[in-house]
Amino acid sequence: MGSFFCRLWARFTHERSIGFGLEHIGLNTLRFPRATALAVLAFSLLCFSQIPRANVDGDLLRVYANSGAHYDAYKHLSDTFGTFENDIYVLISSPRLTEPETLERIRELAFEIELNDYSVGSMSPFSLRRPTDYGGSVPVVPEGMDNFAQVAVALSDLQQNDPMMRNLITPDLTGIVVIMFPNQEMARNDGATAMIENLRRTIAPYEDENISIELTGPPLWTSEMVNASLHDQLHFTLWGFGLGLAMAFFVLRSLPAALLVAATPFLAVIWSTGVVLLLFGSFSFLTIIVTTLVLVISFAESMFFTFNWLAYWREGMEPQKAVDATVRLVGPATALTMLTTLISFASLALTPGRGIQEFSIAGGLGTFLLFVCLMTFTPLLFKAAVRLGFRAPARSSLVLTAPLPLSWFLASRFGRPITVGAVIVTLVLFIPYGLIQPHFSFTDFLSRDSQALVTAEQIDDGVGGVTPLYIRLPMPDGDAFRSESDFQTIRMAHAILEEHLGRNKVISAASITSYVDAGFSTEEVFDSVGPMMRQRFLTDDGAQALITGFMPIVVDSDDFRELVDAVSADLQAAGIEGAEIGGLRALVTFGTDDIVSGLQLDLTMSVLVNLGLIGFAFQSFRVALASAVPNLFPVLGTEAWLYFTGQGLQLTTVIALTIAFGIAVDDTVHFLSHYLHARREEGRPHQEAVKHTLDRIGGAVIATTLILCSGVAIVIFSDLPQVALFGTLFVSTLAFAVIGDLFILPAVLAGGGRFFQPLGRMGSKSGK
Repeated sequence: MGSFFCRLWARFTHERSIGFGLEHIGLNTLRFPRATALAVLAFSLLCFSQIPRANVDGDLLRVYANSGAHYDAYKHLSDTFGTFENDIYVLISSPRLTEPETLERIRELAFEIELNDYSVGSMSPFSLRRPTDYGGSVPVVPEGMDNFAQVAVALSDLQQNDPMMRNLITPDLTGIVVIMFPNQEMARNDGATAMIENLRRTIAPYEDENISIELTGPPLWTSEMVNASLHDQLHFTLWGFGLGLAMAFFVLRSLPAALLVAATPFLAVIWSTGVVLLLFGSFSFLTIIVTTLVLVISFAESMFFTFNWLAYWREGMEPQKAVDATVRLVGPATALTMLTTLISFASLALTPGRGIQEFSIAGGLGTFLLFVCLMTFTPLLFKAAVRLGFRAPARSSLVLTAPLPLSWFLASRFGRPITVGAVIVTLVLFIPYGLIQPHFSFTDFLSRDSQALVTAEQIDDGVGGVTPLYIRLPMPDGDAFRSESDFQTIRMAHAILEEHLGRNKVISAASITSYVDAGFSTEEVFDSVGPMMRQRFLTDDGAQALITGFMPIVVDSDDFRELVDAVSADLQAAGIEGAEIGGLRALVTFGTDDIVSGLQLDLTMSVLVNLGLIGFAFQSFRVALASAVPNLFPVLGTEAWLYFTGQGLQLTTVIALTIAFGIAVDDTVHFLSHYLHARREEGRPHQEAVKHTLDRIGGAVIATTLILCSGVAIVIFSDLPQVALFGTLFVSTLAFAVIGDLFILPAVLAGGGRFFQPLGRMGSKSGK
């Protein structure tokens, strides 16, 4: 039985290629060109038909949906009370606010906002009411005031003494905040942009030289994020394609050849875009990056294919047969590079969170589709080009091969010292890799030039902030409407949160204390404020209460964690049991920490699995070891830079490093594939095989890295800081990677000498 399994394993390893048979997609293209062409055409038409549906969903919660306990707590809070995270804040400013005519005009505007088609209610100094001694209620801001002094005294008294008014009237009496509560169903169906435009039409007649009106709040931030994403999608695709085409022209010095290189990336982007829209219906601010990645990766792989095809052609092979030979040589290595990138994307799916998992799926599918495109469309295109009269251009630009003599000189003369030094540096870089911690900034999700962010900061300075922090309280007696004990619990929690956030920055049922102290019952007071505001304070049965604090939008994540810990400790010390602190800020801060920690583990797993896959594919642990240092060095070096500059790990940081590692491995695989081909198939000695490989594909490694970096570099200029950071780290990691592939990997192979000698004795398709 044992000998049977040994024979079975020997047969498997003898017949298996490094591409695990996936290169047969390309071989079948050569066997059945017409059927493949029809399939490519049909799938392309299907994907083209989806392009008009392209849109971006800017919902930040999509990233965190189903990500764990913090998301579940936020959803429960939102379902129970409704939250201020979907509200629109209207900042109405006037230097003559205390003039009766101005005040009444703003009152009229506040009522128009409340009656807006998308509004289910509002909170403003004009919508709030207080109970009277005769039953019923009257406006908190009196009507019918007829002189400046009367208005000034009334507003000043409210701003200083009424807890609710402190958050709605600026201390200098030049600004009023109106909070509109949107109809969520209408907003979802019509979109945030339609809702905002409708509201702008409502407020437009009231703007003049005396009254200025600005909007802010999450719907505005979402709208700006969507607009920035759409801008990015268009510009990244156009500029990435243009830069890739220009780089291909620079490298090949032939416009027809550059167009041949660019055709595959163009179709690969169409395929990946169509499939993402078919699966998800829209892009998120993460999945939109996939199209750019597919574009630049397919440019790089197309360049490798073209380099090898032209090399065979220049060596005297008939061009049609050169295409066949290229598919057979490059196909297995390209399949393996596809698998390493696919594993990097797939590893992200291990971290909970709908947004991350969508990015993982979209990236994995995009990677596979670009491989299929390269193995089907590219050979057919090149053969068609030859039939149409395409001629091989002159040799590639000498600029690409300029570093190669230096690389070989260092590898042949100082291979062992360079190897030892690289190993030591890589091991040292594991220290910051283990020490780096997650870091989060909420404004990194917003557009750089966000006018809504500017308005939010103005409200922060004036009345306390637009970023809510909530405390959900279960009532010990289960009835805050009637129980004095329950109401006292609300007062204590309110005071604790106000102690940490500052005076005037917290609202809750305790905000109506002055009316209760004046002799009104809790029920009378809540009847006067209306059901919409009552829902923001207490559940209908009075069993749960909500304390809402308003914070500045710009708060460091470390400071926020300390705040939450301090508030939690004070609540426990006060004997308040079961209190739950939450809100969008809590979700994205703590949720990001959990996601980033998970992604860091995914990155580690991706590195280990990919290195193991390379060793398994080449049937040699020696090959896996040779590939380890050149590919660990870029990732560890970039993380060390993040650690020493104090930036920490952010959401897109780890994603960029994971995907960049998967792509950086590609050049290593192509290098090792050519090296082993020279050893096993061509019978070259070890040192000669290293030099031959460096001369044969060194220029392609440089060219593909230039294309990758130039294509993704445009992402650095995104209006969304998280996307821009992705581009920065991606490019820097790939820049480190080309150093690893051109200087460290040849030095490791050359310096290894005797250690790598056995590789030449292995059969071309066997191994041990």
